[in-house]
Order: sequence, then C-alpha cells, then structure tokens
Amino acid sequence: MSTSVMTGSCLCGAVKYEITGEATRFYHCHCQRCRKATGTGHASNLIVQPATLRWQSGEDHVRSFKVPEAQRFTNQFCAHCGARLPRQPQGSDRVVLPAGSLDVDPPIAPQARIFASARASWSCSGDDLPVYPEYAPT
Repeated sequence: MSTSVMTGSCLCGAVKYEITGEATRFYHCHCQRCRKATGTGHASNLIVQPATLRWQSGEDHVRSFKVPEAQRFTNQFCAHCGARLPRQPQGSDRVVLPAGSLDVDPPIAPQARIFASARASWSCSGDDLPVYPEYAPT
C-alpha cells in the first residue's frame, strides 16, 4: 500500500475535500445503519489510515448525525444537498470515506461485503467478493 491523495465533493459542490493517506480497506457494508444512511442496499466505504482530511471549501456546510445508541456510527453530510461526506473520528488517524463522494478513482478495489447477515433480500450480490456475516477479519 502507498500514500494517495484523493479529492471529492458533495452532490451540490458546496463542500470539497482532500484526503492524504493509505487506503487500507474498501468494503460494501450491508448493515441496517449503512442502508438507512444511504437509502441503498449497501454503503461503499474506504478506510484510509493513517490519513489527513482537509476541507478545501464548504466546511461550514458539513453536518454530523451520531446514532445515539451506536458506539461508532456517525453519518457526516452536506447541509445543502444531504450527500454523505468523509468522517474522521476525533483523535483518530482514520478516515471513513464514502467512495461515491470521490472525484477520482479510488486507489484500491472493493475487497469484501461485510454485515452480509443483515443484507436486504433485494440488495445486489453475486460478485466474487468475499462475504462476511459481520466485520471482515483484519
């Protein structure tokens, strides 16, 4: 793995970001929270670690919602268009990056489908990716 610089933005273009770091994981997550947050059958997220997230413009439009009972799950999005944005947990060198927000190709391909035990019956599947009922082994 190597360090990459990735740029992205929200749907309306009000928020732009740059992430510098090492993309270590790329998963399609089928958990109920990811499905609710995206309105789709799964969320496609890269884990970039170590990473630095810099807002290029529109940081004042970035909003967060943390599911109260969740230990880690937070949804970060643009206040104007609602598009999902990267999030960096406070005090962490990790960035969770929604792949669809990238303006460039990700440096790695999807590696697995996780939380497949919660996959909606109508959600896509059938590719050659490894499938895990919950988290993928690290």
